[in-house]
Parts: sequence; structure tokens; C-alpha cells
Amino acid sequence: MSGTKLEIGTKAPAFSLKDQDGASVSLSDFEGQKVIVYFYPAAGTPGCTTQACDFRDNINSLKSAGYQVLGVSKDKVEDLKKFQAEQGLNFPLLSDLDLDVHNAYGAYGEKNLYGKLVTGVLRSTFVLDETGTIELALYNVKATGHVASLRKKLGVDA
Repeated sequence: MSGTKLEIGTKAPAFSLKDQDGASVSLSDFEGQKVIVYFYPAAGTPGCTTQACDFRDNINSLKSAGYQVLGVSKDKVEDLKKFQAEQGLNFPLLSDLDLDVHNAYGAYGEKNLYGKLVTGVLRSTFVLDETGTIELALYNVKATGHVASLRKKLGVDA
């Protein structure tokens, strides 16, 4: 488990994961594009559904501003497929079962859950520029209102 938080200005850790369709998706596939990589605890849970649907509802303006969105969780591919279908999600959902990518991004560790210290996924979002350099590293974000806050930080108009 990595407690290392990524810093703005550093190169994002490379990865290759399976998406909801079982296809391999690598960060290098998006070279030359701006990418938003967000980590969420579990497909189909209330907070994660709220956050995913927020990205879904804002995908056109994010894409117009040049951003590709990638959601990463520790869910199995089949669960991601079901989540995508149920919520009409229009961006790739990636499966990181062994938590290697979560750990590389510092998105797994100790957190306070309802007043209790637990180890788990830290809801986190990273914005990468066209060269794969981190422009924003946001840890322990709230599911509700996160995309609106992110759009404001990125200067993406509604």
C-alpha cells in the first residue's frame, strides 16, 4: 500500500487496465490529449453513482474543452459493464483488481469512514496535460458537486 500522494508537475504513473468491455486501455493511448483520471470506491454504490452520472452529464463540455474521462475502481469487468449499462455511462470504466494503479496514484490508504479509521479507496481525481504531467491532484473529494467544482478549476464553461 502506498501512502505517496502525487504532486502537480510530476509525470503521471503509466498504466494499462481492462475496461468494461474487457479491452486493454493504457494511459499512453491518450498521449497528446488532456485526461481526467478519477478513482472511486465501488460501482453501483450511491456516492459513486452520483459522481459517475455527474461526469456522464458533463462529458460533452469536458470533451469540448479537450478532456477525456477515465473512471478507475477495484471492481470486476462484469460489474463495470453492468454499472455502465444501468447508468448510461459514456466514458471508459477501468478495472484495477490488484490495486496497483490505485497505489501508484496514492488513491488507496487510510481514511475516515463515518468516524472510523479504515483502509480503502480514496476518492481522488487527477487532471493530466497532453504530455501526461499532473496539472491537478485532488484527494478525498466529495462525490456530490465534485464535477462542478472540477469544471470551475479547469475553467470549463457550462
